[in-house]
Amino acid sequence: MKLAIIAEYDPGFEPHVQTDAAIAHSASALKLDVEFEWLSTADERIEDLTTFDALWFAPGSPYRDMNRTVNAIRYAREQKVPTFGTCGGFQHMVIEFARNIVGISDAQHAEYDPYASRLIVSQLACSLVGREMQISLKASSMTAIAYGTYSVCERYYCNFGVNPEFVDQLSSAGFVVVGTDSDNECRVMEIPQHPFFVGTLYVPQARSLPDRPHPLINAFLLAAQR
Repeated sequence: MKLAIIAEYDPGFEPHVQTDAAIAHSASALKLDVEFEWLSTADERIEDLTTFDALWFAPGSPYRDMNRTVNAIRYAREQKVPTFGTCGGFQHMVIEFARNIVGISDAQHAEYDPYASRLIVSQLACSLVGREMQISLKASSMTAIAYGTYSVCERYYCNFGVNPEFVDQLSSAGFVVVGTDSDNECRVMEIPQHPFFVGTLYVPQARSLPDRPHPLINAFLLAAQR
């Protein structure tokens, strides 16, 4: 199995190191032979991802090339390639969906342009970096099925999230909210008709352990295997 991890890899950034470890944990537990490679959004290879079985859009934004990132996400969504987005990666999945499905062509991310007219991803009122919070999952979602429960506690590294003003519009168009926090803020979204197109504002890789791989990462690799 070939997996592309798309972000600007930084060995000193904890979520990136945790991503490598979490993939190894899940691959070992599932007895899967997983070969993974980090690709910068500025790398021209991101324009042709047909050799990869799955894509993970990782934390660490802003990315060097937002347009290439959005195009890669569109490819994965349209071609039914298993796709996982965590933290910044999830935020870019939201931008892609807003632009190409909802029809908000000028959908923007506040980290790139804080003064844009339509900020689909906006700065959080309170930073979630380093915080752990409880999340309620929609019972019928693939995310809840992967966890085997409807309530989970996860860790965050983000300062940005889905603008609440656009959540209902995105969800009605098919990128469905399946996880919310205690304030009913959107924290997990997925496309139900896709083999695996899941975005989380939190970083599940932070809670993966060698003897207890993360169930959502397990589900992502199993979707790629299928």
